[in-house]
Amino acid sequence: MKITNIQIEKFSIPFTEPFQVAFGLITDSESWTVKVMTDEGIYGLGSAAPLAFVTGETMDTCYLVLKMFAEALIGCDPMDIKGAHALMDGLIYGNGSAKCAMDTALYDIIGKKKELPLYRLLGGTDPAVYNDITIGIDEAAKMCAEAKKYVKEKGFHILKVKTGIDLQQDIEALRQIRKEVGEEVRIRVDANQGYDMETALQACRELEALGIEAMEQPLPWWDFDGAAQLKRRNETTVALMLDESIHSPYDAKRAIKLQCADYYNIKLMKCGGLYHGVQIADIAQDASVGCMVGCMQENKISLTAGISLVAAKKAIVEADCDSFMFFPGDDDGIPGGFTRQGGVFTLTEKPGLGIELDF
Repeated sequence: MKITNIQIEKFSIPFTEPFQVAFGLITDSESWTVKVMTDEGIYGLGSAAPLAFVTGETMDTCYLVLKMFAEALIGCDPMDIKGAHALMDGLIYGNGSAKCAMDTALYDIIGKKKELPLYRLLGGTDPAVYNDITIGIDEAAKMCAEAKKYVKEKGFHILKVKTGIDLQQDIEALRQIRKEVGEEVRIRVDANQGYDMETALQACRELEALGIEAMEQPLPWWDFDGAAQLKRRNETTVALMLDESIHSPYDAKRAIKLQCADYYNIKLMKCGGLYHGVQIADIAQDASVGCMVGCMQENKISLTAGISLVAAKKAIVEADCDSFMFFPGDDDGIPGGFTRQGGVFTLTEKPGLGIELDF
């Protein structure tokens, strides 16, 4: 089998409301969809959702890199994932979302060729994944109302609450949320690099009192030594997670060596797709570190790939693949991939991603 053509199309859809995190405001979802075609008539879909302050890519730079990959991959064997990554890495450093788009499309082709849904291709047996829903930074009353809506109207039982701009405002919002949703709802927070060491330690103590399970990326992405110190000094039950610090298997190995965290957040747009996502999960499992698969402003193409990874790897015990819920109508208009019943996402049994798109 050979790759004969690769098409690239823009996907754009606004969020219902702007989404505030500690390092910026996200107003919409812009991504590139790729369609990789082969000489056997099988095609694969992938998606690149660049985010400049996480992946170092803009929509414009991502398109240029995708065009470069598309030219280089023509004539290659789509079943050779390792070779495709070696080719892309040889052409340019980083650019995780562009690499993710090609990676996902190739895995989609392999799943179709082997007549296996992606989660089974990766080694999974259960298509059901329990997913959280994210609450952006806002006034405490509005955050509380959002939490109530997602728990009591939409059936989610795990909340991820964005924090990191002002600790006392964060705690007040969390107090209101906890009071509203009750003790049975699981809550974790994501500071998106917004705290310093002493603020993070204070946060751990106050979060523990509210029954918050985990805090994600409180310190700057580059501060591995600080993350290790924070973990040593944390005397609470609040688990610590790295996100922006973990882009590659090498980052995961470094974090393990320094004992930086209890969990890693694997994002396909950061690490370049499933190929490296699997490697990070395996590295974490060997070190008894848990993992979550997260997302950025993504659509169902890459979300299906991420949820499939959750379903396949034992080390991945949490899922944060909810970005399609922030579009009008709680959907991005892309059929297939998975269905949702409350916070339970169930993957399709169709081969590959289980998504068909014509463009």
